[in-house]
Amino acid sequence: MPAAPASRAWARTLARRGAWWWVPLVLSVLFTVSVAIWLELSDRADMESRQRQLITDSLSLESQITDRVAEEQVQLNELARSFDVSQPPAALGSQEAVVDGLARLWQSIGWVDADTRLRVVVPEGISIAERPGLSAHLSAPLRDAFGRPAGRLVVRYAPAVLLRQTVPWWLAHEYDVRLVDGYGQVVADPLNSGDREALPEESHRHSLEPAMPDTYLELSLHESLRPWWLRLPIVLMGVFLTLIAVATALLRWQVNEVLRTQAALRTEAAWRQAMEDSLTVGLRARDTDGTLVYVNRAFCDLVGFGPDELIGRATPMPYWPPDAIADSMSRHLRNMAGGAPRDGYEARWVRKDGRPIDVMLYEAPLVDSSGRHIGWMGSILDITERKRLEERERHQTDAMAHQARLTMLGEVASALAHQLNQPLTSITGYAAGVKRLLERAGQPDARLVDAMTRLGDQAAEAGRIVKRIREFLTRRSPQRETMDLGDGAHRAIALLGRELRRLQLHVEWAVAPDLPKVDADPVLIEQVVLNLVRNACDEMAGVPAAQRRLRVGISRAGASAVPGASDAEGFLRLDVDDAGPGLRGRTVEQLVAPFYSTKPDGMGMGLAICRSIIEAHHGAFDASDSGFGGARFSFTLPVAGTWHTSELQPDEALPAEESEDRP
Repeated sequence: MPAAPASRAWARTLARRGAWWWVPLVLSVLFTVSVAIWLELSDRADMESRQRQLITDSLSLESQITDRVAEEQVQLNELARSFDVSQPPAALGSQEAVVDGLARLWQSIGWVDADTRLRVVVPEGISIAERPGLSAHLSAPLRDAFGRPAGRLVVRYAPAVLLRQTVPWWLAHEYDVRLVDGYGQVVADPLNSGDREALPEESHRHSLEPAMPDTYLELSLHESLRPWWLRLPIVLMGVFLTLIAVATALLRWQVNEVLRTQAALRTEAAWRQAMEDSLTVGLRARDTDGTLVYVNRAFCDLVGFGPDELIGRATPMPYWPPDAIADSMSRHLRNMAGGAPRDGYEARWVRKDGRPIDVMLYEAPLVDSSGRHIGWMGSILDITERKRLEERERHQTDAMAHQARLTMLGEVASALAHQLNQPLTSITGYAAGVKRLLERAGQPDARLVDAMTRLGDQAAEAGRIVKRIREFLTRRSPQRETMDLGDGAHRAIALLGRELRRLQLHVEWAVAPDLPKVDADPVLIEQVVLNLVRNACDEMAGVPAAQRRLRVGISRAGASAVPGASDAEGFLRLDVDDAGPGLRGRTVEQLVAPFYSTKPDGMGMGLAICRSIIEAHHGAFDASDSGFGGARFSFTLPVAGTWHTSELQPDEALPAEESEDRP
């Protein structure tokens, strides 16, 4: 098994070095040798086949000659039995069998008596001793009426005539047929083949004994089989080898040229690959159907996919955002139609690990050497960091603008608080003085005294609120104390009694039993509840009176309500649900943004300040949809004694403008 990879590696090495140029010549020589071997084997097979056929035909002709001689012998024997020796010798010529024999084959017939004297020869005038050519003889014994020997009948016939009458035309067309004696002398050659000596493998002799003693039938092929090296195929193969040798020389020269060209191309490709790998710009090539045909390393690093995962891929591409396939396909079709902006366009892709990236794409047409448009080449720049820096710069600019506005607002609020402190103090003093005057007058009206008492209490409460807000705006820590969140919520809502009665709105309370107290600034927390309830009343002003609902719920909240809190830290949650129009798709981050307001005359600072107050108490502020069909605003506060950091440092109580970046 290890030999196969080694052989393949060896073959690849030879191919790179151009060492295969001699293979066609070697294969051609092997092919020529194989053809020569085939011709030699084919000649041998033909020779064996011709020899077998020669022997078969010789035996067949020998059988025919023997049969013919045997038939003539039978005719002669019948004549000898039927001939009456008592007749005159001249009567032999009148015998019907003699006439037929002379017409067939016989040259003459003679009667030799018992004393070997020639009695008669038919036809007359021919001596039995005469030999006008080589001939053969047949004889049959004669007997008298008493069975005593009376001599013999001797028939002379020409073997050449016998062969001429016996050999078929097709056999004569293919072979030279003759009769020879034991010394090789020609006895009969009716086809005039001459004295040509045939090769042993091209002729065959067969004895004709006993029909013709000391006589052999010889068959020889008319045409001898030419050797394969003297025939046309081998000449053609020689010409073929010559042409192959010339072609191999030309191929060797061409291979050297190709090797030099390949070396130059590999060097150029290595230079180009090194330059492409050193680029930080992603490159991709697509054909006219939009299928990726090339990507460089920077592109693969950009999208996180390897070349084997990208090349050959058609739309949709794996780096397209799943939620924007339609938009990506629209841009793809526009680019394939040649409508890509010349100055590039921005797009958002998704890496293989799921991280989104912002890219800048520049498209250019790809053309081949003939000028035919074959696709598109794209250059891709990663602008994710640039976009992030631009977004961060924009946020910083907005934050600085917000900071400037909030600083000015804080200064105004601080000045107003300082200016309002004296009138409120005066109102409190006047209310206390009027109350004392009424008491000195004796039997004052109880309602008037109660009104003056309430007036003083409200003025004092307003002073405390102004003082706490001023302290909060000047970055002082909230004045924490242990308080009952439910009582604080009731006090805040009591201040809105007139507004609730005007809207014919009844507050539903959903307070869980046995709730612990919280550590918080009562004044600031009451202001948060007051702001949330007032916002709910404003949202329900346009809702029919029968559909207005307001519910305040207080319950325990898990540690997950505040990021960073442990499971051992408990929280209380306060929810304000209304039946107004709801959030209408807005998030809590939008609602608490500074200067964002849904009211025509609103300043957009109420929810921002509320969130800052809650986060200053280590709580969380949230907004969601209410079960009444409106909005639900919620906040959480830590249970008393569970938050170990009792006080914030002066720089931890952030104003509203810095809270917008918090989760």
